[in-house]
Amino acid sequence: MIERLAVLGVGLIGGSVARALKRAGKVRHVVGYGRNRANLETALSLGVIDEIAASPEHAVEGADCVLLAMPVGSMAETFSRIATHLAENAMVTDAGSTKQDVIAAARRGLGGRIARFVPAHPIAGAERSGASAAQADLYDGRSVILTPQPENEADVVAAVADLWRACGAQVMEMTAAEHDRIFAAVSHLPHLAAFALVDELAARPEAELYFRHAGSGFRDFTRIAGSSPEMWRDIALANRADLIAELDAYVARLTRLRDALAAGDGNVLFDSFVRASGARSNWAPAGTHLENDE
Repeated sequence: MIERLAVLGVGLIGGSVARALKRAGKVRHVVGYGRNRANLETALSLGVIDEIAASPEHAVEGADCVLLAMPVGSMAETFSRIATHLAENAMVTDAGSTKQDVIAAARRGLGGRIARFVPAHPIAGAERSGASAAQADLYDGRSVILTPQPENEADVVAAVADLWRACGAQVMEMTAAEHDRIFAAVSHLPHLAAFALVDELAARPEAELYFRHAGSGFRDFTRIAGSSPEMWRDIALANRADLIAELDAYVARLTRLRDALAAGDGNVLFDSFVRASGARSNWAPAGTHLENDE
């Protein structure tokens, strides 16, 4: 049982953790902190949290569990601010979409307390954001990836894993480097592509005409362009080395298709489409939600 949970960033992800743990009867009191006071008031009125903290330092005092659920670009400062206010046995986890940068920030900010920090990434989300979008069942059947560090003791890793399982998630582990490499390809690059396409069309003089006639294919491909610009700016910059490598590979593939179009080479197009269609058909997605929101 978590006696006091501090949620730093009470949006869809952090709020849904609070709701899920309350549903499971695994938390007694939730204190929330965030930059948007109106959002915190909404969270309080909806019962997502039980108390509003005036600062991250106040939020973590006396908490036996701390969750950082803000954009990854805000975590470095937060780690530094809370380090000396954490309870001796408090466990700390996060919900960031990148891991190597978050771990580096935690090492700098938490110092010797790094042993109590177990990085995590819940693969879940939705189109809506904020505390009002929090769902108790958001993590049911979804994956949460832990990237434990050498300093972590087995009982701390187990406790963080139990927290996410109590939310309904399936927990797995991998290294931070492997995590960032994989998600650069299957999450960060698709978001970059969707943002770029919508931005390019929106800049055209007849943008409204294009959007008026866009169908389900465009809607499905660009759905994730409705995600938080701040969050995805931070993610892209944090994982830029892996993302640039994936972007280069994608541009090379697009260039090959463009060359085939210019040459009227239907065989190259067809072969590429067949391979892609077969791979897509063989893939059994866990769901169609957006990557994690704030």
